[in-house]
Order: sequence, then C-alpha cells, then structure tokens
Amino acid sequence: MRRGIPRRVATATALVATLALAATACGDDSGDSGDKKGSGPVTITWWDTSNATNEAPTYKALISEFEAANKDIKVKYVNVPFDQAQDKFQTAAGSKGAPDVLRSEVGWTASFAKSQFLAPLDGTPALDQQEDFTPALLKQAQYQGKTYGAPIVTDTLALMWNKELLKKAGHDKAPATWDELKTVAKDVKAKAGVDGFWLNNATYYELPFLFGEGTDMVDAAGKKITINSPEAVKAVDASKDLLASDGVAKLDVTADAYAHMMDGFNNGKVAMIVQGPWELTNIYKGKSFADKTNLGISNVPAGSSGKAGAPTGGHNLSIYAGSPKDKQEAAQKFVGFMTSGKTQAQIALKNGTLPTRTSAYTDEVKAAPGVADFQQVLSSSSQPRPDLPEYSTLLGDAFAQNLTKILQGKTSTQDGLDTIAGEFKKLVPDFS
Repeated sequence: MRRGIPRRVATATALVATLALAATACGDDSGDSGDKKGSGPVTITWWDTSNATNEAPTYKALISEFEAANKDIKVKYVNVPFDQAQDKFQTAAGSKGAPDVLRSEVGWTASFAKSQFLAPLDGTPALDQQEDFTPALLKQAQYQGKTYGAPIVTDTLALMWNKELLKKAGHDKAPATWDELKTVAKDVKAKAGVDGFWLNNATYYELPFLFGEGTDMVDAAGKKITINSPEAVKAVDASKDLLASDGVAKLDVTADAYAHMMDGFNNGKVAMIVQGPWELTNIYKGKSFADKTNLGISNVPAGSSGKAGAPTGGHNLSIYAGSPKDKQEAAQKFVGFMTSGKTQAQIALKNGTLPTRTSAYTDEVKAAPGVADFQQVLSSSSQPRPDLPEYSTLLGDAFAQNLTKILQGKTSTQDGLDTIAGEFKKLVPDFS
C-alpha cells in the first residue's frame, strides 16, 4: 500500500480505469470547488480509493441517496487509485488543495493527523453514535487522544482456498501451519495439476509470517526496530522456503503480479492464496467460484510459535483540516451518513466488505457469503496495528525492494533485513 502498504494494489483493469479519472483529479478536483457561500448548495469533493470496478458503483449510488436527502450539499466523487492516493493527498494537503473528504487507509490516518492535515471529528455528526463502532477500529483512527477518521470498512488477511482442488488432492480442510501448507500445495500440484499456492511478495502479505514467529517490524511500545531480529529472520526464511517448495508458483515480480495471482485463483489455476475481503466480489465472479460454497476462508497458517496472526486493516473517512468551515460541516454530515450502521450494511451486502459498527452486522449481512468467515478470522487471529504514525510507511519501498531481493536469492536474509532496519532508522530515529 503505497503508499506504505502495497497490499491491495488494484488489479490491472481497475488501475487502467482509474488512472484516467485520477488524471482529472489532479489540480482542479481539490476541496476548493470554487463555490461561494450563499450561492447555492455546498459542494464537497471526496477522493475514494476503493476498487473502481467492484466497489465504486456502490459508493456512487449512496452519494445519490445522500444528496436526495440533503439538497444543500453536493458531493463531487473522484476515484483515485489506491496505490497513488497516499502520495497524492500528501502533496495536495501540503499545498492546501486537498479534497474535503478522503477514504484513508487506517495506516495513513495517524500519519496525516500528525502532519495536521486532518480535522478532529470528536463531537461532530461524522461520529454519530460513536459507541456503536468497534473500539479497536476507532482507536486506529486516533492520534494523541483525538479521532481523525470515521471507520467505514475493516479487513484482515485470511487463507482462501479452492475446496474442489484440495479435495482432488486428498485434503478436506485448510492447512493450519505453513509446513502443512507445503504438503497440501505439493499434493495439489501432483494430483490436480495446478499450482497449490501463490506467494504475494508485497510487504503487507509478509506480516503473517512475522506475526507467526511472535514478532513485528518494530516494537512500538519498546521503541525498538525488530525487522532484523532472529525471529524476523526466521519468518522471512519461512516465506523463502515456502516459495522454493514443490507446488508453489514461481515468484512473480512483474507490475501485474497481483492481477496474475487473482486471475489464477479465480480460474482454478491456483488452489490457495492469502487475501482479504476486498476481493470477495471479484472472486465470486470467477468461474471456479460460481458455486460460492467452493470458496474456503480460514485463518492464515501459523508459524513456529503455534499462533496465526494477520494484520487488521481497513479504511476511515477523514476530513481535510484546510477546508473552509461550511465544507467541513457538510463533510461531517456526509461522513456520518456513509459510516452509519444502515449504510455500512448496504455496503457489506453489495461489496462483500466488513462493517465497523456492531449494528451493521445484521442477520442478512452475517449470512452473506464470506462475511461470517472473515468475522471469525477477525475475532481469532487479526492483530491490530501498533500506535505508531509511521507504521504504514515502514511497509514501503525499502522493505518491499529488499524483501524481493531476499526472496530472489540476491542477498541473504540477514543482510537484506539489516538493510531494511537501517532504512527504518531514518523513519523512526528515536528507535533503537
């Protein structure tokens, strides 16, 4: 992403579709739409970073619903590619030309708040019925005791698997550990004739390996860099060994690697991947999952610690601090509407994403394909991010480039992680 987390890079098709929109967004689609107070409805601009093909249509329909109920507010919708949005907003906010509302990845929110780009939302209509939000998700939207984002969707990573292909290989359940996954992948290749597993080398997808060894990139509470610790070396070696095992697809380092992974899984060329709920709608369109019950969703495999761990992600709606008062007030109403329990339930049913409010988990939502499975993963193995504004940035280029070199065998695991640790020191200089 990143942005800091290269995890949900848009598919090639979605990226091409959104680039054209993003091009028009630069410069003239900022929060300053040129409206004059008293000259008519207040127009606010929303930069949405969701998938332009699978998710955006739902949001556009909700905007129409909001505008119909709020005649004095117009919402200018701009879909900005997720992997470009963090840098675009950083640049726009620094020049006082940012959108009034941003769909901010949870890792960006505290960072933008630290830079004073976001307005606090406590006590505003944006956080109506605040007690209904999942407390841990609300905490991820906070910085120094104030709340700078209203959680709209949450997510985590899970092991997704093709039940039919695993059954052909003689397995009726998902592997619980990375070692078990090696065995299953090998059997799938031998008996079903397709790749058993695809390893995504984006840094966000490496976190389950770190968590499975009881470590993280940093120890935020202890102010220590841990990416080159013995536990981290063991974690990265585990992913490297997995990549080299029979039945696992060769490492794809092309620009379209994410799209290749999803195409392979959706069409039965790959039996298992680690993925999040944001791809559910797309997966269910694949020929392998026309029967939705063929998709298995379970905890990511555990490491040698015996515990499985996956990052908790998601998005908040945040409001630009540089917007004039009338736009901020309109934006607060809009954010409150978009993150309400009723609206989140609609989004979950249409997009297959996970709500952040308790009231949004209606019986209908919990019965939606995939949602209950991811709910279980969230409650059993998801790991909240540490209270560190720089955490998202740590997942950026220095980590990504050196991780790829390690997986390709161009550098040793220890040397590669030492290099990453050196780059981390520049981002968190007060960490040992």
